[in-house]
Amino acid sequence: MSDLAYLTAADGAALLRAKKLSPVEWTRALLDRIAAIDSHTNAYLTVTADKALAQAKAAEAEIAKGRIRGPMHGVPYAAKDIFDIEGMATTCHSKIRKDHRAASDAFVVKKLNDAGAVLLGKLALHEFATGGPAFDLPWPPARNPWNRDHHPGGSSSGSGAALAAGLAPAALGTDTGGSVRNPATCCGIVGLKPTYGAVSLNGVFPLTHSLDHVGPMTRTVEDNAILFHTIAGHDPADPTSTTRAAADTLKDLKSGVKGLRIGLIEHFYTEDAPADPEQVRGIEQATELLRKLGATVQPIRLSPLPLWTDCNRTIHNAEAYAIHERDIQTRPEDFASLTRNRIIAGAFMSAAKYIKAQQLRAALCREFAEAMRGLDAVITLSSLLLPCRIDDPATIAKTYDQQARLVFNVTGTPAISVPTGFAASGLPLAMQIAGRAFDEPVIMRIAQVYCEAAGTCIGADPKSQPRLPQPARTAAE
Repeated sequence: MSDLAYLTAADGAALLRAKKLSPVEWTRALLDRIAAIDSHTNAYLTVTADKALAQAKAAEAEIAKGRIRGPMHGVPYAAKDIFDIEGMATTCHSKIRKDHRAASDAFVVKKLNDAGAVLLGKLALHEFATGGPAFDLPWPPARNPWNRDHHPGGSSSGSGAALAAGLAPAALGTDTGGSVRNPATCCGIVGLKPTYGAVSLNGVFPLTHSLDHVGPMTRTVEDNAILFHTIAGHDPADPTSTTRAAADTLKDLKSGVKGLRIGLIEHFYTEDAPADPEQVRGIEQATELLRKLGATVQPIRLSPLPLWTDCNRTIHNAEAYAIHERDIQTRPEDFASLTRNRIIAGAFMSAAKYIKAQQLRAALCREFAEAMRGLDAVITLSSLLLPCRIDDPATIAKTYDQQARLVFNVTGTPAISVPTGFAASGLPLAMQIAGRAFDEPVIMRIAQVYCEAAGTCIGADPKSQPRLPQPARTAAE
């Protein structure tokens, strides 16, 4: 194996089971690549080399004896530094928590441990999963591998950057207003926000209590299905966790879209807010391809995008302030200015406004459920604008306002971002596929057939990968 950087989780797992690849070999290759080029992306806050090699050696021994735990056995992954890992700091990319130590693993980390996965390290994010890329923190912000002068999306910025740069085949992120799907969009990868309650939030530092989701991030849809299948499931310690059996996203993944009915929410980006013409071109081409593949695609209408945005932002601001109130009042200087300004806004949110937003949310959820009658899924844009420069906070703030991701945090229903190609600048384009609650198998099925037909996912072909500094070859190579 000469190049393991862009090996998918699915293909890597098959090689591991066939004993054509060692988990230790794969892990060492990725650790070497992280050491050589992560200074270009700043994706990792902490690299857990010793832990990774110990887990890889344990997986290698079990696989050699034919004891296969599942599709993530021996597969490396990394986690946004908002997930607890026993004995390690959960910094949330903040000075305030740099000395924190977790007493136990987050539920999803425990599930990955039980599955035999290999933890490479913890990844950068926007401070406390809010604000934006900040330069007044102990760690630098993650960079976009396609152009390091540009924003990689957030808040799961390190997760998106690591995947696009070939520094991990799988990563964990969180999503409150699009924080899995935004970096997926900006970095040209695949990011799923599952149904609220499908994946436990236990051991994940909260941004808000009613909008937060844990989501899998990968370079391919199949890998995303594998990671979701591994981390989903009931957690008795999490009151938001559903007792419903986890959806099997792998069973019908490659069944195609013939006969499926898909709604196109185009007024979000043609009427409600201005969109970059290249993003629109990308989803128009994707729509035509889905039709050619056998799906029926028809326009539908929901409430205007600004109403969804106001609903999400009101709930977000109020709940985030409640979580950070003590630190904002006693040590405001320890927050990045972007984070502090975002959180303080919640102090001026009245209880009446918060309650009205929750009432509006209930009405919008009913509206979406009614719109889904007779449909299997919907598609719309993820970002309306292209990734901008990382040193342009005003434009970054504008891109966070002009997006259609937070719609599905309001509904709590699943949505996946998939790449639709590239702009003339070389930066990625993307769309979202969303569905009914717990219909992850349907939206992943659509995502799989689209990405396979369009060839838009980052793969083994160097032409599909960002141009990055090349690690030095060793004498053995």
